[in-house]
Amino acid sequence: MNRFFTTALVNKRTALGEKEKGFTLIELLVVVLILGVLSAIAIPIYLGQQDGAKDKAVAAAITNAKVAVVAELVTGKELDAVISGGLGVLDAYVASKDIQASIAVGGADGAEFTISGYWGTAADAAVAGAGATKANHGTTITDSGAAINLKEAAAKE
Repeated sequence: MNRFFTTALVNKRTALGEKEKGFTLIELLVVVLILGVLSAIAIPIYLGQQDGAKDKAVAAAITNAKVAVVAELVTGKELDAVISGGLGVLDAYVASKDIQASIAVGGADGAEFTISGYWGTAADAAVAGAGATKANHGTTITDSGAAINLKEAAAKE
């Protein structure tokens, strides 16, 4: 009789084992845990990539704007004349509507210029205190060498 029950139980377990398909609860929990860890690592890295891209875009646009100003100086224009022309000189070099640029003359002899830019719209520029800051991916470049050297070269001629 015992053999009959044992054989029946073995047959039943074999039949159940063949029909069972799917994952156990622990396997599902392990998968959810792995996905949670991966997302906890990947999402902050992705967000940091966006901020880094904005920083680099502003820096590239401001560098291009500096090249535009120096190119205007090379044609023989005075720095004050280039600056008084406004941002028209910079418009072609700051191609993104998301980047705001400004230019100013400084230095004791007026031969220094500063170009600042930040990530934001024109509406952001109207906000009090808007300017190049770390919070808005701001970048500032100051150059006196090009303007002074070109002034000295013009004076020698």
